[in-house]
Amino acid sequence: MLDRRVVALMSGALLAVACTPGNRSDTAVISVDGIRQHVTVLAHDSLEGRGTGQRGYDKAAAYVAEQFKRYGLAPGMSDGGYFQPVLFRETSLVPGSASVRVSGPRPMTLTPGVDFVASSDARDTVTAFGGPIVFAGYGVSAPEFQYDDYANIDVKDKVVVVLFGAPASLPANPRAHFSGAEKAKAAAARGARGVITLWTDEAERTAPWTFMERLSHRSGMVWLAPDGSLPAESSSMLGGVVLSPAASARLFAGASTSWARVLETARQGKPQSFALPGEIQVRKASIHREFSAPNVVAKLTGSDPALAEEYVVYTAHLDHDGIGAPMAGDSIYNGAIDNASGIAALLEIARAFSERKERPKRSILFVATAAEEKGLLGAEYYVERATVPVDAIVANLNMDGNHMLFPTRSIVALGAEHSTLADDAAAAAQAAGVELETELMPEQAFFIRSDQYPFVKKGIPALFFVNGTRSSDSTVDGGAVLMNWLGTIYHTPKDDLAQPMHYEAGAKYAEVAFRVGERVANASVRPSWRPGDFFGNRFGTPASRAPAP
Repeated sequence: MLDRRVVALMSGALLAVACTPGNRSDTAVISVDGIRQHVTVLAHDSLEGRGTGQRGYDKAAAYVAEQFKRYGLAPGMSDGGYFQPVLFRETSLVPGSASVRVSGPRPMTLTPGVDFVASSDARDTVTAFGGPIVFAGYGVSAPEFQYDDYANIDVKDKVVVVLFGAPASLPANPRAHFSGAEKAKAAAARGARGVITLWTDEAERTAPWTFMERLSHRSGMVWLAPDGSLPAESSSMLGGVVLSPAASARLFAGASTSWARVLETARQGKPQSFALPGEIQVRKASIHREFSAPNVVAKLTGSDPALAEEYVVYTAHLDHDGIGAPMAGDSIYNGAIDNASGIAALLEIARAFSERKERPKRSILFVATAAEEKGLLGAEYYVERATVPVDAIVANLNMDGNHMLFPTRSIVALGAEHSTLADDAAAAAQAAGVELETELMPEQAFFIRSDQYPFVKKGIPALFFVNGTRSSDSTVDGGAVLMNWLGTIYHTPKDDLAQPMHYEAGAKYAEVAFRVGERVANASVRPSWRPGDFFGNRFGTPASRAPAP
Protein backbone atom coordinates (compact mmCIF):
# COMPACT_ATOMS: atom_id res chain seq x y z
CA MET A 1 0.00 0.00 0.00
CA LEU A 2 1.04 3.61 -0.53
CA ASP A 3 2.03 5.38 2.66
CA ARG A 4 0.08 8.32 4.05
CA ARG A 5 2.21 11.05 2.53
CA VAL A 6 1.70 9.70 -0.99
CA VAL A 7 -2.00 9.11 -0.39
CA ALA A 8 -2.33 12.73 0.74
CA LEU A 9 -0.77 13.97 -2.48
CA MET A 10 -2.91 11.65 -4.57
CA SER A 11 -6.16 12.49 -2.85
CA GLY A 12 -5.59 16.23 -3.02
CA ALA A 13 -3.77 17.81 -5.92
CA LEU A 14 -3.78 14.79 -8.22
CA LEU A 15 -7.47 14.19 -7.92
CA ALA A 16 -7.96 17.81 -8.89
CA VAL A 17 -5.76 17.31 -11.94
CA ALA A 18 -7.68 14.20 -12.92
CA CYS A 19 -11.01 15.98 -12.75
CA THR A 20 -10.25 19.42 -14.16
CA PRO A 21 -8.48 20.64 -17.31
CA GLY A 22 -5.63 22.38 -15.44
CA ASN A 23 -2.86 24.13 -17.36
CA ARG A 24 -2.96 22.27 -20.65
CA SER A 25 -0.92 22.67 -23.81
CA ASP A 26 -3.68 23.35 -26.36
CA THR A 27 -5.38 20.54 -28.29
CA ALA A 28 -3.09 17.77 -27.04
CA VAL A 29 -4.73 18.21 -23.59
CA ILE A 30 -1.44 17.65 -21.80
CA SER A 31 -1.62 19.19 -18.35
CA VAL A 32 1.37 21.06 -16.99
CA ASP A 33 -0.11 20.57 -13.52
CA GLY A 34 -0.43 16.87 -14.23
CA ILE A 35 3.25 16.59 -15.13
CA ARG A 36 4.17 18.50 -11.97
CA GLN A 37 1.99 16.45 -9.65
CA HIS A 38 3.02 13.06 -11.01
CA VAL A 39 6.69 13.99 -10.65
CA THR A 40 5.99 15.25 -7.13
CA VAL A 41 4.54 11.89 -6.13
CA LEU A 42 7.02 9.64 -7.91
CA ALA A 43 10.15 11.54 -6.83
CA HIS A 44 8.99 12.01 -3.23
CA ASP A 45 11.32 10.68 -0.53
CA SER A 46 8.58 8.30 0.61
CA LEU A 47 9.04 6.29 -2.62
CA GLU A 48 12.72 5.89 -1.74
CA GLY A 49 14.06 6.25 -5.26
CA ARG A 50 11.92 3.46 -6.79
CA GLY A 51 14.73 0.91 -6.85
CA THR A 52 13.63 -2.33 -8.55
CA GLY A 53 13.26 -4.90 -5.78
CA GLN A 54 12.91 -2.23 -3.10
CA ARG A 55 9.62 -1.29 -1.43
CA GLY A 56 9.55 2.16 -3.04
CA TYR A 57 9.28 0.58 -6.49
CA ASP A 58 6.23 -1.43 -5.47
CA LYS A 59 4.59 1.75 -4.17
CA ALA A 60 5.31 3.48 -7.46
CA ALA A 61 3.90 0.56 -9.48
CA ALA A 62 0.70 0.65 -7.41
CA TYR A 63 0.43 4.38 -8.04
CA VAL A 64 0.79 4.00 -11.83
CA ALA A 65 -1.76 1.17 -11.93
CA GLU A 66 -4.21 3.31 -9.95
CA GLN A 67 -3.83 6.15 -12.48
CA PHE A 68 -4.43 3.79 -15.40
CA LYS A 69 -7.56 2.50 -13.67
CA ARG A 70 -8.75 6.06 -12.97
CA TYR A 71 -8.40 6.94 -16.65
CA GLY A 72 -10.59 3.98 -17.60
CA LEU A 73 -7.82 2.07 -19.37
CA ALA A 74 -8.20 -1.68 -19.52
CA PRO A 75 -5.72 -3.88 -17.65
CA GLY A 76 -3.00 -5.03 -20.01
CA MET A 77 -2.71 -8.58 -18.66
CA SER A 78 -4.87 -11.54 -19.60
CA ASP A 79 -5.60 -12.22 -15.92
CA GLY A 80 -7.38 -8.89 -15.63
CA GLY A 81 -4.57 -7.10 -13.82
CA TYR A 82 -2.15 -4.30 -14.64
CA PHE A 83 0.98 -6.04 -13.35
CA GLN A 84 3.27 -8.20 -15.45
CA PRO A 85 5.43 -9.92 -12.81
CA VAL A 86 9.10 -10.29 -13.71
CA LEU A 87 11.46 -12.60 -11.83
CA PHE A 88 14.86 -11.00 -11.28
CA ARG A 89 18.22 -12.12 -9.96
CA GLU A 90 20.07 -9.31 -8.24
CA THR A 91 23.83 -9.71 -7.99
CA SER A 92 26.36 -7.95 -5.79
CA LEU A 93 30.13 -8.19 -5.76
CA VAL A 94 31.57 -9.65 -2.57
CA PRO A 95 33.66 -6.79 -1.12
CA GLY A 96 37.35 -7.36 -1.63
CA SER A 97 36.86 -10.43 -3.81
CA ALA A 98 37.91 -8.98 -7.17
CA SER A 99 41.50 -9.40 -8.27
CA VAL A 100 43.37 -8.90 -11.55
CA ARG A 101 46.94 -10.11 -12.04
CA VAL A 102 49.12 -9.91 -15.13
CA SER A 103 52.08 -12.28 -15.45
CA GLY A 104 54.91 -12.24 -17.96
CA PRO A 105 57.76 -9.86 -18.75
CA ARG A 106 56.15 -7.03 -16.77
CA PRO A 107 54.02 -8.59 -14.02
CA MET A 108 51.35 -6.43 -12.39
CA THR A 109 48.86 -6.81 -9.57
CA LEU A 110 46.13 -4.25 -10.16
CA THR A 111 44.42 -2.28 -7.40
CA PRO A 112 40.59 -2.38 -7.26
CA GLY A 113 38.95 0.98 -7.81
CA VAL A 114 42.21 2.61 -8.89
CA ASP A 115 43.35 0.32 -11.70
CA PHE A 116 40.17 -1.60 -12.45
CA VAL A 117 36.51 -2.00 -11.61
CA ALA A 118 34.59 -5.25 -11.69
CA SER A 119 30.90 -5.99 -11.83
CA SER A 120 29.11 -8.92 -10.26
CA ASP A 121 28.22 -12.07 -12.21
CA ALA A 122 24.65 -13.30 -12.62
CA ARG A 123 25.62 -16.77 -13.77
CA ASP A 124 28.11 -17.93 -11.14
CA THR A 125 28.84 -17.02 -7.53
CA VAL A 126 32.56 -17.41 -8.23
CA THR A 127 33.97 -16.23 -11.55
CA ALA A 128 37.52 -16.98 -12.59
CA PHE A 129 39.05 -16.77 -16.04
CA GLY A 130 42.43 -16.15 -17.55
CA GLY A 131 44.88 -16.97 -20.25
CA PRO A 132 47.01 -15.39 -22.97
CA ILE A 133 46.06 -11.80 -23.82
CA VAL A 134 45.12 -10.59 -27.28
CA PHE A 135 44.19 -7.06 -28.28
CA ALA A 136 41.29 -6.76 -30.74
CA GLY A 137 40.87 -3.04 -31.27
CA TYR A 138 37.33 -2.02 -30.41
CA GLY A 139 36.23 -5.67 -30.51
CA VAL A 140 33.85 -4.84 -33.34
CA SER A 141 32.98 -6.98 -36.34
CA ALA A 142 30.76 -4.92 -38.66
CA PRO A 143 30.89 -6.32 -42.18
CA GLU A 144 28.10 -3.94 -43.19
CA PHE A 145 30.62 -1.13 -42.80
CA GLN A 146 33.70 -3.00 -44.02
CA TYR A 147 35.15 -3.05 -40.52
CA ASP A 148 36.41 -6.10 -38.59
CA ASP A 149 38.83 -6.06 -35.65
CA TYR A 150 38.82 -9.88 -35.64
CA ALA A 151 39.86 -10.33 -39.26
CA ASN A 152 43.51 -11.13 -38.43
CA ILE A 153 43.45 -12.54 -34.89
CA ASP A 154 42.53 -15.87 -33.30
CA VAL A 155 40.99 -15.34 -29.85
CA LYS A 156 39.97 -18.90 -29.02
CA ASP A 157 40.87 -19.77 -25.41
CA LYS A 158 42.34 -16.30 -24.89
CA VAL A 159 41.32 -13.18 -22.97
CA VAL A 160 40.32 -10.39 -25.35
CA VAL A 161 41.30 -6.81 -24.58
CA VAL A 162 39.15 -4.17 -26.31
CA LEU A 163 38.85 -0.38 -26.32
CA PHE A 164 35.74 1.24 -24.90
CA GLY A 165 33.25 2.35 -27.55
CA ALA A 166 33.24 1.70 -31.27
CA PRO A 167 34.94 3.21 -34.35
CA ALA A 168 34.05 6.83 -35.10
CA SER A 169 33.89 5.87 -38.78
CA LEU A 170 30.56 4.11 -38.14
CA PRO A 171 27.28 6.07 -38.25
CA ALA A 172 26.15 7.23 -34.80
CA ASN A 173 23.42 4.72 -33.91
CA PRO A 174 25.05 1.64 -35.45
CA ARG A 175 28.19 2.76 -33.61
CA ALA A 176 26.17 2.77 -30.39
CA HIS A 177 24.87 -0.72 -31.19
CA PHE A 178 28.36 -2.14 -31.61
CA SER A 179 29.67 -0.41 -28.48
CA GLY A 180 27.38 -2.33 -26.11
CA ALA A 181 26.77 -6.01 -25.39
CA GLU A 182 27.63 -6.87 -29.00
CA LYS A 183 31.33 -6.70 -28.05
CA ALA A 184 31.07 -9.52 -25.50
CA LYS A 185 28.85 -11.53 -27.86
CA ALA A 186 31.41 -11.20 -30.66
CA ALA A 187 34.22 -12.36 -28.36
CA ALA A 188 32.18 -15.27 -27.00
CA ALA A 189 31.23 -16.40 -30.51
CA ARG A 190 34.94 -16.69 -31.31
CA GLY A 191 35.74 -18.81 -28.25
CA ALA A 192 37.28 -16.17 -25.98
CA ARG A 193 37.52 -16.82 -22.23
CA GLY A 194 36.81 -13.27 -21.07
CA VAL A 195 36.82 -9.60 -22.07
CA ILE A 196 38.88 -6.74 -20.63
CA THR A 197 37.64 -3.24 -21.53
CA LEU A 198 40.09 -0.35 -21.67
CA TRP A 199 38.84 2.99 -20.35
CA THR A 200 40.59 5.50 -22.59
CA ASP A 201 40.78 9.29 -22.56
CA GLU A 202 37.93 9.20 -25.10
CA ALA A 203 35.87 7.21 -22.60
CA GLU A 204 36.73 9.80 -19.94
CA ARG A 205 34.89 12.39 -22.03
CA THR A 206 31.81 10.18 -21.90
CA ALA A 207 32.03 9.43 -18.17
CA PRO A 208 34.97 10.07 -15.84
CA TRP A 209 36.69 7.15 -14.12
CA THR A 210 35.38 8.40 -10.78
CA PHE A 211 31.84 7.85 -12.08
CA MET A 212 32.75 4.35 -13.24
CA GLU A 213 34.24 3.56 -9.84
CA ARG A 214 31.06 4.76 -8.10
CA LEU A 215 28.91 2.80 -10.57
CA SER A 216 30.83 -0.39 -9.81
CA HIS A 217 29.43 -0.46 -6.28
CA ARG A 218 25.87 -0.79 -7.53
CA SER A 219 24.25 -4.20 -7.72
CA GLY A 220 23.66 -5.86 -11.07
CA MET A 221 20.55 -7.64 -12.25
CA VAL A 222 19.17 -10.01 -14.88
CA TRP A 223 15.66 -11.19 -15.59
CA LEU A 224 14.84 -14.86 -15.31
CA ALA A 225 12.37 -17.08 -17.12
CA PRO A 226 9.36 -18.15 -15.03
CA ASP A 227 11.16 -21.45 -14.34
CA GLY A 228 14.11 -19.54 -12.87
CA SER A 229 16.52 -20.09 -15.76
CA LEU A 230 18.72 -17.38 -17.23
CA PRO A 231 17.90 -16.03 -20.69
CA ALA A 232 20.21 -17.37 -23.38
CA GLU A 233 22.14 -14.10 -23.79
CA SER A 234 22.89 -13.84 -20.08
CA SER A 235 23.86 -17.49 -19.71
CA SER A 236 26.48 -17.18 -22.46
CA MET A 237 27.88 -13.79 -21.42
CA LEU A 238 31.61 -13.64 -20.78
CA GLY A 239 33.06 -12.32 -17.55
CA GLY A 240 35.08 -9.14 -17.62
CA VAL A 241 36.54 -6.09 -15.91
CA VAL A 242 37.30 -2.51 -16.95
CA LEU A 243 40.83 -1.05 -16.66
CA SER A 244 41.46 2.62 -15.86
CA PRO A 245 43.23 4.82 -18.42
CA ALA A 246 46.52 4.54 -16.50
CA ALA A 247 46.30 0.76 -16.13
CA SER A 248 45.32 0.43 -19.80
CA ALA A 249 48.54 2.20 -20.81
CA ARG A 250 50.62 -0.03 -18.48
CA LEU A 251 49.18 -3.18 -20.08
CA PHE A 252 50.80 -2.21 -23.40
CA ALA A 253 54.30 -1.72 -21.98
CA GLY A 254 56.58 -3.96 -24.03
CA ALA A 255 53.92 -4.70 -26.66
CA SER A 256 54.70 -4.82 -30.36
CA THR A 257 52.68 -1.63 -30.82
CA SER A 258 52.80 1.26 -28.36
CA TRP A 259 49.74 2.50 -26.47
CA ALA A 260 50.07 5.89 -28.18
CA ARG A 261 50.02 4.20 -31.59
CA VAL A 262 47.02 2.09 -30.62
CA LEU A 263 45.05 5.22 -29.69
CA GLU A 264 46.07 7.00 -32.90
CA THR A 265 44.97 4.03 -35.03
CA ALA A 266 41.67 3.98 -33.14
CA ARG A 267 41.18 7.70 -33.83
CA GLN A 268 41.69 6.98 -37.51
CA GLY A 269 38.90 4.39 -37.38
CA LYS A 270 41.11 1.53 -38.57
CA PRO A 271 40.81 -2.10 -37.38
CA GLN A 272 43.75 -3.41 -35.38
CA SER A 273 44.71 -6.56 -33.48
CA PHE A 274 47.81 -8.26 -32.07
CA ALA A 275 48.93 -10.46 -29.19
CA LEU A 276 50.00 -8.80 -25.93
CA PRO A 277 52.85 -10.16 -23.78
CA GLY A 278 52.01 -12.30 -20.76
CA GLU A 279 48.82 -13.72 -19.36
CA ILE A 280 46.03 -12.27 -17.23
CA GLN A 281 44.05 -13.86 -14.40
CA VAL A 282 40.74 -12.44 -13.12
CA ARG A 283 38.77 -13.65 -10.12
CA LYS A 284 35.68 -12.31 -8.33
CA ALA A 285 32.81 -13.56 -6.19
CA SER A 286 29.14 -12.58 -6.31
CA ILE A 287 26.10 -12.77 -4.05
CA HIS A 288 22.72 -13.62 -5.61
CA ARG A 289 19.20 -12.67 -4.53
CA GLU A 290 15.98 -13.43 -6.39
CA PHE A 291 12.72 -11.51 -6.26
CA SER A 292 9.78 -10.41 -8.40
CA ALA A 293 8.86 -6.88 -9.52
CA PRO A 294 6.28 -5.86 -12.12
CA ASN A 295 6.05 -4.01 -15.36
CA VAL A 296 2.76 -2.05 -15.32
CA VAL A 297 0.67 -2.49 -18.48
CA ALA A 298 -2.58 -0.84 -19.61
CA LYS A 299 -4.49 -0.92 -22.90
CA LEU A 300 -6.74 1.40 -24.89
CA THR A 301 -8.56 -0.67 -27.51
CA GLY A 302 -8.63 0.80 -31.00
CA SER A 303 -11.84 1.75 -32.78
CA ASP A 304 -11.17 0.31 -36.23
CA PRO A 305 -12.12 -3.38 -36.54
CA ALA A 306 -9.39 -3.90 -39.13
CA LEU A 307 -6.63 -2.13 -37.19
CA ALA A 308 -7.52 -2.68 -33.53
CA GLU A 309 -5.36 -5.82 -33.42
CA GLU A 310 -2.28 -3.70 -34.18
CA TYR A 311 -0.60 -1.77 -31.36
CA VAL A 312 1.37 1.38 -30.69
CA VAL A 313 3.37 0.86 -27.48
CA TYR A 314 4.38 3.76 -25.24
CA THR A 315 7.11 2.97 -22.70
CA ALA A 316 8.84 4.79 -19.85
CA HIS A 317 10.91 3.26 -17.09
CA LEU A 318 9.48 3.48 -13.60
CA ASP A 319 12.61 2.54 -11.68
CA HIS A 320 15.59 4.54 -10.53
CA ASP A 321 18.48 3.73 -8.19
CA GLY A 322 16.53 3.48 -4.94
CA ILE A 323 18.43 3.61 -1.67
CA GLY A 324 22.16 3.76 -2.30
CA ALA A 325 25.52 4.96 -1.06
CA PRO A 326 25.07 8.29 0.77
CA MET A 327 26.34 11.45 -0.88
CA ALA A 328 26.48 14.53 1.35
CA GLY A 329 24.32 12.63 3.82
CA ASP A 330 21.56 11.78 1.32
CA SER A 331 21.04 8.11 0.39
CA ILE A 332 17.78 8.46 -1.61
CA TYR A 333 18.36 8.53 -5.36
CA ASN A 334 14.96 10.03 -6.16
CA GLY A 335 15.25 10.10 -9.95
CA ALA A 336 12.99 13.12 -10.49
CA ILE A 337 14.22 13.79 -14.02
CA ASP A 338 15.40 10.20 -14.54
CA ASN A 339 12.71 9.05 -14.87
CA ALA A 340 9.74 10.29 -12.83
CA SER A 341 9.41 12.92 -15.56
CA GLY A 342 9.11 10.24 -18.25
CA ILE A 343 6.46 8.34 -16.29
CA ALA A 344 4.62 11.64 -15.76
CA ALA A 345 4.59 12.11 -19.54
CA LEU A 346 3.38 8.51 -20.02
CA LEU A 347 0.52 9.05 -17.58
CA GLU A 348 -0.49 12.38 -19.09
CA ILE A 349 -0.49 10.86 -22.59
CA ALA A 350 -2.59 7.95 -21.32
CA ARG A 351 -5.07 10.39 -19.80
CA ALA A 352 -5.17 12.49 -22.96
CA PHE A 353 -5.99 9.46 -25.12
CA SER A 354 -8.61 8.25 -22.66
CA GLU A 355 -10.41 11.61 -22.85
CA ARG A 356 -10.49 11.81 -26.64
CA LYS A 357 -14.04 11.72 -28.00
CA GLU A 358 -12.88 9.42 -30.78
CA ARG A 359 -10.59 6.55 -29.94
CA PRO A 360 -7.60 5.99 -32.25
CA LYS A 361 -7.97 3.32 -34.91
CA ARG A 362 -5.15 1.14 -33.61
CA SER A 363 -4.92 -0.01 -30.03
CA ILE A 364 -2.42 1.61 -27.69
CA LEU A 365 -0.44 -0.04 -24.91
CA PHE A 366 1.13 1.90 -22.04
CA VAL A 367 4.01 0.06 -20.33
CA ALA A 368 5.85 1.37 -17.26
CA THR A 369 8.94 -0.81 -17.13
CA ALA A 370 11.06 -2.16 -14.29
CA ALA A 371 14.85 -2.39 -14.06
CA GLU A 372 15.77 -0.12 -16.95
CA GLU A 373 18.64 1.17 -14.85
CA LYS A 374 19.93 -2.40 -14.53
CA GLY A 375 20.16 -3.01 -18.27
CA LEU A 376 16.75 -2.36 -19.93
CA LEU A 377 15.55 -5.55 -18.28
CA GLY A 378 11.82 -4.85 -17.89
CA ALA A 379 11.53 -3.80 -21.54
CA GLU A 380 13.57 -6.79 -22.65
CA TYR A 381 11.33 -9.11 -20.66
CA TYR A 382 8.25 -7.44 -22.12
CA VAL A 383 9.27 -7.97 -25.75
CA GLU A 384 10.28 -11.58 -25.00
CA ARG A 385 6.92 -12.25 -23.32
CA ALA A 386 4.74 -9.55 -24.80
CA THR A 387 1.10 -9.32 -23.83
CA VAL A 388 0.19 -9.09 -27.54
CA PRO A 389 1.79 -10.74 -30.59
CA VAL A 390 5.13 -9.00 -31.17
CA ASP A 391 4.54 -8.76 -34.91
CA ALA A 392 1.34 -6.82 -34.15
CA ILE A 393 3.36 -4.02 -32.47
CA VAL A 394 3.77 -1.38 -35.17
CA ALA A 395 5.89 1.13 -33.21
CA ASN A 396 7.45 1.85 -29.84
CA LEU A 397 7.55 5.39 -28.48
CA ASN A 398 9.87 5.61 -25.47
CA MET A 399 10.19 8.45 -22.97
CA ASP A 400 13.36 8.71 -20.91
CA GLY A 401 14.94 12.12 -21.09
CA ASN A 402 12.20 14.61 -20.28
CA HIS A 403 14.86 16.87 -18.80
CA MET A 404 12.64 19.89 -18.10
CA LEU A 405 15.70 21.99 -17.28
CA PHE A 406 14.83 25.17 -19.20
CA PRO A 407 12.16 26.56 -21.56
CA THR A 408 12.53 24.38 -24.64
CA ARG A 409 12.12 25.09 -28.32
CA SER A 410 13.27 21.67 -29.51
CA ILE A 411 12.55 17.99 -28.95
CA VAL A 412 14.91 15.15 -29.84
CA ALA A 413 13.52 12.01 -31.48
CA LEU A 414 16.46 9.60 -31.45
CA GLY A 415 16.17 6.92 -34.10
CA ALA A 416 13.94 8.98 -36.37
CA GLU A 417 16.26 8.66 -39.36
CA HIS A 418 15.89 4.88 -39.41
CA SER A 419 12.19 4.60 -40.21
CA THR A 420 9.14 6.39 -41.55
CA LEU A 421 8.48 7.51 -37.96
CA ALA A 422 10.70 10.46 -38.94
CA ASP A 423 7.76 11.91 -40.87
CA ASP A 424 5.45 11.54 -37.88
CA ALA A 425 8.01 13.12 -35.55
CA ALA A 426 8.52 16.10 -37.87
CA ALA A 427 4.79 16.69 -38.23
CA ALA A 428 4.19 16.33 -34.48
CA ALA A 429 6.96 18.79 -33.62
CA GLN A 430 5.64 21.33 -36.12
CA ALA A 431 2.10 21.00 -34.76
CA ALA A 432 3.40 21.47 -31.21
CA GLY A 433 5.39 24.54 -32.22
CA VAL A 434 8.87 23.18 -31.51
CA GLU A 435 11.90 22.24 -33.59
CA LEU A 436 12.94 18.63 -34.10
CA GLU A 437 16.42 17.32 -33.35
CA THR A 438 17.39 13.76 -34.34
CA GLU A 439 20.86 13.54 -32.75
CA LEU A 440 22.10 14.19 -29.24
CA MET A 441 25.68 13.75 -28.06
CA PRO A 442 26.52 10.74 -30.28
CA GLU A 443 29.49 9.88 -28.08
CA GLN A 444 27.05 9.03 -25.27
CA ALA A 445 25.50 6.15 -27.30
CA PHE A 446 22.06 7.09 -26.01
CA PHE A 447 20.27 5.02 -28.66
CA ILE A 448 21.21 1.73 -26.95
CA ARG A 449 20.73 3.04 -23.41
CA SER A 450 16.97 3.08 -23.01
CA ASP A 451 13.90 0.93 -23.38
CA GLN A 452 13.30 1.38 -27.11
CA TYR A 453 16.39 -0.69 -27.87
CA PRO A 454 14.88 -4.12 -27.01
CA PHE A 455 11.97 -3.23 -29.32
CA VAL A 456 14.40 -2.28 -32.09
CA LYS A 457 16.14 -5.65 -31.68
CA LYS A 458 12.75 -7.29 -32.26
CA GLY A 459 12.45 -5.44 -35.57
CA ILE A 460 9.98 -2.81 -34.33
CA PRO A 461 10.50 0.81 -35.52
CA ALA A 462 10.98 3.01 -32.48
CA LEU A 463 11.66 6.55 -31.28
CA PHE A 464 13.39 7.62 -28.10
CA PHE A 465 12.21 11.08 -27.01
CA VAL A 466 14.56 13.46 -25.20
CA ASN A 467 13.98 17.11 -24.40
CA GLY A 468 16.11 19.17 -26.77
CA THR A 469 19.13 21.38 -26.25
CA ARG A 470 17.67 24.54 -27.79
CA SER A 471 16.11 26.97 -25.34
CA SER A 472 13.34 29.43 -26.15
CA ASP A 473 15.11 31.78 -23.72
CA SER A 474 17.98 33.38 -25.64
CA THR A 475 19.92 33.86 -22.40
CA VAL A 476 20.05 30.10 -21.73
CA ASP A 477 22.58 27.77 -23.39
CA GLY A 478 20.51 24.59 -23.28
CA GLY A 479 23.37 22.32 -24.28
CA ALA A 480 25.57 23.66 -21.50
CA VAL A 481 22.77 23.30 -18.96
CA LEU A 482 22.22 19.67 -19.98
CA MET A 483 25.93 18.84 -19.87
CA ASN A 484 26.22 20.39 -16.42
CA TRP A 485 23.23 18.33 -15.23
CA LEU A 486 24.74 15.14 -16.64
CA GLY A 487 28.05 15.91 -14.94
CA THR A 488 26.76 16.96 -11.51
CA ILE A 489 23.20 15.70 -10.94
CA TYR A 490 22.65 12.58 -13.09
CA HIS A 491 22.45 9.39 -11.00
CA THR A 492 23.09 11.19 -7.73
CA PRO A 493 20.70 12.01 -4.86
CA LYS A 494 20.61 15.58 -6.22
CA ASP A 495 18.18 14.46 -8.94
CA ASP A 496 15.32 15.25 -6.58
CA LEU A 497 12.44 17.68 -6.16
CA ALA A 498 14.72 20.44 -4.86
CA GLN A 499 16.30 21.05 -8.27
CA PRO A 500 14.70 23.65 -10.57
CA MET A 501 12.37 22.02 -13.09
CA HIS A 502 10.52 23.65 -15.98
CA TYR A 503 7.23 21.75 -16.08
CA GLU A 504 5.99 23.57 -19.16
CA ALA A 505 8.89 22.03 -21.08
CA GLY A 506 7.87 18.65 -19.67
CA ALA A 507 4.35 19.11 -20.98
CA LYS A 508 5.60 20.15 -24.42
CA TYR A 509 7.73 17.02 -24.54
CA ALA A 510 4.69 14.88 -23.72
CA GLU A 511 2.63 16.71 -26.33
CA VAL A 512 5.06 15.84 -29.12
CA ALA A 513 5.10 12.17 -28.08
CA PHE A 514 1.29 12.20 -27.88
CA ARG A 515 0.95 13.64 -31.37
CA VAL A 516 3.35 11.08 -32.85
CA GLY A 517 1.38 8.22 -31.32
CA GLU A 518 -1.91 9.66 -32.49
CA ARG A 519 -0.63 9.92 -36.06
CA VAL A 520 0.74 6.38 -36.05
CA ALA A 521 -2.39 4.94 -34.46
CA ASN A 522 -4.62 6.51 -37.12
CA ALA A 523 -2.44 5.97 -40.20
CA SER A 524 -3.65 3.59 -42.89
CA VAL A 525 -0.17 2.05 -43.21
CA ARG A 526 2.05 0.92 -40.34
CA PRO A 527 5.55 2.45 -39.96
CA SER A 528 8.45 0.75 -41.71
CA TRP A 529 12.23 0.83 -41.70
CA ARG A 530 13.88 2.93 -44.40
CA PRO A 531 15.12 0.85 -47.35
CA GLY A 532 18.66 -0.29 -46.67
CA ASP A 533 18.61 0.87 -43.04
CA PHE A 534 21.11 -0.88 -40.76
CA PHE A 535 18.57 -1.77 -38.05
CA GLY A 536 15.92 -2.72 -40.59
CA ASN A 537 18.34 -5.02 -42.41
CA ARG A 538 19.62 -6.58 -39.19
CA PHE A 539 16.41 -6.92 -37.17
CA GLY A 540 13.46 -6.01 -39.39
CA THR A 541 10.58 -8.38 -40.03
CA PRO A 542 8.54 -8.72 -43.23
CA ALA A 543 5.85 -6.61 -41.59
CA SER A 544 8.23 -3.80 -40.61
CA ARG A 545 10.37 -3.55 -43.73
CA ALA A 546 9.51 -1.08 -46.47
CA PRO A 547 7.59 -2.65 -49.35
CA ALA A 548 9.62 -3.26 -52.48
CA PRO A 549 9.30 -0.46 -55.07
